[in-house]
Amino acid sequence: MLKGKNAIVTGSTSGIGKAIAIRLAEEGCNIMLNGFGDKNEIETFRRELVEKYEVKAVYSAADMANPQEIADMISDATKIFSTIDILVNDAGIQYTAPVEKFPAEKWDAILAINLSAAFHTIRHTLPQMQKQKSGRIVNIISVHGLVASIEKAAYVSAKHGLAGLTKVVALENAKNNITCNGICPGWVLTPLVQKQIDDRAKAGGKGEDAAKEELLEKQPTREFVKPEDIAAYVVFLCGPHSSSITGAMLTIDGGWTVE
Repeated sequence: MLKGKNAIVTGSTSGIGKAIAIRLAEEGCNIMLNGFGDKNEIETFRRELVEKYEVKAVYSAADMANPQEIADMISDATKIFSTIDILVNDAGIQYTAPVEKFPAEKWDAILAINLSAAFHTIRHTLPQMQKQKSGRIVNIISVHGLVASIEKAAYVSAKHGLAGLTKVVALENAKNNITCNGICPGWVLTPLVQKQIDDRAKAGGKGEDAAKEELLEKQPTREFVKPEDIAAYVVFLCGPHSSSITGAMLTIDGGWTVE
């Protein structure tokens, strides 16, 4: 279905982004990986994609907080692949504190990586997609693009902003066969969420299991969303049967946002 398509997936060296990269490679997509981590582990992962799925896989170490490095990453991908058919924005960071105690530098960093990075990847990718009159953009947003939680002022603000950006891009490109959608997962057991669990356990003097249960109170299924399920959602949105889905905020949250 997606064989021969070319994709960029930010934040794809771990967690949700890594699962998305694997799933797209399974479908025959060439992949540009991006993210931080151990260089040897990233190279091993890149080689595994190439050898197992017989696709082209390259890696960019571009810092998503740096607009010029983002521009260079998109330029490199265009030179390597000739076209960019799929862009998945997954890179993100987190920090929690009450508003009055929230460090300004943490606010700036979260908005830069969770919101501005997607703006820059999209604005540099769109001209190529518009030229070829096709493209799929998927932003991994979070339920926090729809609802708020305490002590997450920057994260919630960035994710709400990303939801707005998604809608604008969708409207502006509705006649170009370019879709832009947001996936809004609930709790997913990623390294970022595991840190929140560890912090809760430490602060409350409780075990990890108790901290997990406390975290899952908002999720009626009481189960973490699987990264692989989000990846399957991405594949559908990038396929031929989703051409009329654009500007949508699609939840996969175990019932968190049910009204």
